[in-house]
Parts: sequence; structure tokens; C-alpha cells
Amino acid sequence: MEPNQNSLIKTSAKDFFLNLGVIVALYTTVISLINLLFTVINNAYPQINSGYYYMGSQSISMPVATLIIFFPIFILLTWLLEKVYRLEPEKKHLAVRRWLSYITLFVAGIVLAGDLVTILYYFIDGQELTAGFLLKVLSVFVVTLSVFLYYISDIRNKLTKKSQKTWLIISAVIILVSIIWGFSVLGSPYTQRLIKYDNQKITDLANIQWQVISYWQVNGMLPVSLSDITSAQAYTVVPTDPQSKTTYEYAKTDTMTFKLCAEFNKESTNNNQNQYPVPMSVSYPAKGIVIQNDNWNHPSGHYCFSRIIDPTLYPTQVRG
Repeated sequence: MEPNQNSLIKTSAKDFFLNLGVIVALYTTVISLINLLFTVINNAYPQINSGYYYMGSQSISMPVATLIIFFPIFILLTWLLEKVYRLEPEKKHLAVRRWLSYITLFVAGIVLAGDLVTILYYFIDGQELTAGFLLKVLSVFVVTLSVFLYYISDIRNKLTKKSQKTWLIISAVIILVSIIWGFSVLGSPYTQRLIKYDNQKITDLANIQWQVISYWQVNGMLPVSLSDITSAQAYTVVPTDPQSKTTYEYAKTDTMTFKLCAEFNKESTNNNQNQYPVPMSVSYPAKGIVIQNDNWNHPSGHYCFSRIIDPTLYPTQVRG
């Protein structure tokens, strides 16, 4: 009789959107948490391949902001659903709830299996199991396993009020610790703002460097000042320092060499080197000197980058 009685339970719009809202908030929270952990791990354990350093986005602003908003939403919607179930216990058997729960179990199971397959593949294939890789695998495994165990307990009706509070506390602690770890590795929001300023300055200087090279190719000589570039090239805008709102320092040091200078907040590290644009040029010996045109490492404070024009790579268009 119970299946027939359950089939008579009608799903209202409130029931549908409450259940859907819980799942959406859960998925968003889980994805943001894994994104946060991966970003922190990438910075704490950077990977270097074939001499090139690469890492994803450094910013943890979006995952942290998403967690701060969506985790409380998940808690609120879950509380509202439990309130409905206390008043109408038969609604625990709604089709929409069962479908969403089983879909979540299926997704969590697939992710868990894929996580284990990945680490087993790396081991059998003889690839290096770095600390960063193992931490990523572990983070995905722990987060996904938690979701899987929670929902399998819910489907089996083994979730009590006390166990739900325990799961809530564990989830809140994991999220809080992850956020604290993120700020300890990447710095406070103020530090991140300073680093973003420095990254933008490097981007601007690289832009100016290419404008100087373009000027050389067209005119056969280096500009005396940055104003020469804007005067010679229509619609060309030379970037200014986004922090101080002043013009970047440029100086012609020889017929084919120049320097670009800026004021930096923090010393550059491998953790933010990937944010810097890398010109196609590498290094050029000229007049007994070697200058790396792709080197954007810098200390904090005022610093100048020496640059040189390679006439072979960038031939001038001026004849004679």
C-alpha cells in the first residue's frame, strides 16, 4: 500500500523548487570548494614542466565569495525542507526528491571512480605522483565521498537530527579551513589587490615594449620619449600606471637599447610569474651584452627592465 499512497502525493511548485534549490546550492558549493582547493594547491605546490611554469588562475576571490553565499543558502534550504518533512513526512517520498538524490549519488559515484582511476593510472604509467597531484586527488575524494555518504544515508532514512548537525559542522569546518588556508598561501584580499596591480603593470610594460619595437620597425630608430609613439602612430594609447595614475618611465639608453621602469608593491615569485606576458623573443647578444627580453622578474619598489632591439628578428622598414 505504501507505494500507491506515495504515488498519490502531489509535488507542488514549492516542493519542486526547494528540492532543486538544495541540489543547485550543493553542486555550486562543492564545485567552488574544489576550485578553491585546486587554486591553493597550485600555488603551494607549483608544477614546472619542460622549463615553463604554468598555473591556473591565482585568484580565490570567486570561489570564496561563492562559498560565503551559497553554503548558507544550502543550509537554509535544507532547513526549510526538513521543516516541511516534519509537518508532512510523506513528502520525503516525492519523486522529485528521489530523482535528485539518486542523480547526486550517481554523479558522486562517477567522480569517485574517476578519481581512483586517475591515481591508479598515474601509478601504473610510472608518472610522478607529486605532492600537489596527490593533494588534488585527495581533496576531490574527500569532498565527493562526503556528499556520497550524506545522500546514501538520507536515502536509507538513517539521517537523524543529530547526524545532520554533525555533517553541517564538518562541512562548515572544511570550508572555513580551506578559506583560511587560501588566504595564508595567497595573502589577504589587500595583498591580492597589490599583486593584481603589479601584474597589470607588467602587462602594460610588455605592451609598451611592443609599441617601442613597432616604432623601431617603422622609423629605424628608437623613440626618445613615449610621446613620440603617440605622435607617430595614430590611435595608439600608451598605458599609464593603474595605481599611481602616472606615466611609466621610459629611457633610450643606446641606439638599440632602452629601459622600462615601474614601482612595484611586491617581489615577483614563481607563484605569479605565469600572470606575466612572455614575448616571443628570448635573449640577444649585442655589443658584448645579453639581455633577456622575456624576463619580467622584479623586486619590490622601483625597478627598471633593460631591453634590446634584435634587428634580425625585428627588421626595420626604413630603406637605406
